[in-house]
Amino acid sequence: MKKIILTGDRPTGKLHIGHYIGSLKNRLLLQEKEDYDEFYIMIADAQALTDNFENPKKIKNSVIEVVLDYLSIGLDPNKVTIFIQSSISALCEMTYYYMNLVTLGRLLRNPTVKSELEIREFNNSIPSGFLNYPVSQAADITAFKANIIPVGDDQLPMIEQTNEIVRKFNNIYGNTLVECEALLPKTKVESRVPGIDGKAKMSKSLDNCIYLSDSKEEVKRKVMKMYTDPNHIKISDPGKIEGNMVFLYLDLFVNDYHFKKYLPEYKNIEELKKAYQKGGLGDVIIKKFLINVLEESFEGFRKRRKYYEDNIEEVYDILKKGTEKANQKANETLKEIRKAIGIDYFNESRLLGIMKDKYN
Repeated sequence: MKKIILTGDRPTGKLHIGHYIGSLKNRLLLQEKEDYDEFYIMIADAQALTDNFENPKKIKNSVIEVVLDYLSIGLDPNKVTIFIQSSISALCEMTYYYMNLVTLGRLLRNPTVKSELEIREFNNSIPSGFLNYPVSQAADITAFKANIIPVGDDQLPMIEQTNEIVRKFNNIYGNTLVECEALLPKTKVESRVPGIDGKAKMSKSLDNCIYLSDSKEEVKRKVMKMYTDPNHIKISDPGKIEGNMVFLYLDLFVNDYHFKKYLPEYKNIEELKKAYQKGGLGDVIIKKFLINVLEESFEGFRKRRKYYEDNIEEVYDILKKGTEKANQKANETLKEIRKAIGIDYFNESRLLGIMKDKYN
């Protein structure tokens, strides 16, 4: 069986460090391993519209930002196929067929859907498109015969529901669709990186995100206001590591080389933590160290992003070609689905045969 990867993002704004640690970094590793047959990355604009339908401009303006973020971190359009979800018409038709295989009760029991509904406080005004997005995701995955889906653990119920749809379809119409499995981040922190203020989730409105496209000045400003240990008032005071965002971000980005270059007094992160816990190490020092580490990590991002911003026609072509390729793949799967259900009426004169059988 082919190894086909599908992943993607909702274009509701620029991508941030949480996206990079939680998914983008892993995509780069998968891309460079080249241990796959096909690799699709979807910009899920249609899905984003389910709870942003009154503000389509937000989605439209974010599409190009997301593509630029992809290219800036090093995703290679020669190795992965980047495409726009709403331009793949087969996905809508497949979603329509799959909706017959899922009950309303099952959708409402989906833990991810329940959690998202609580966050958005729809109450009794739930848009049906939003409620059905697990079915839409099943269409996204099966359209490309994807069997490896990199996701956070909060998306496991979506993978489970996709496989339920696949099994039910195959049971009724014959073996046509492929089941998939989740590829999870290695740690819980990677799955959901807290905001710089210590909040559980990064949010643009809270100004607690560090975006991949942030300038040097912005990164410095955000790190300097980062949440540390509120009881670490004097430099001589012992400091806490737990819940300290500076150390959490250092754990995600730092290596021993950074210490040799920027903070040679310490060999590694463990020595730095012990010194902070003992007392005698100020927050400003560790924040400046983190700024240097992030700047080195972001340097390549900024150079690549600048190149693509200056060559925006190239970005357009990458997106157009990727979408055309994805369209072709999804249409091939849709043909198989129609044939399995028996509604490919004008293929090989199927309808004519039915008519003759009935009336001759």
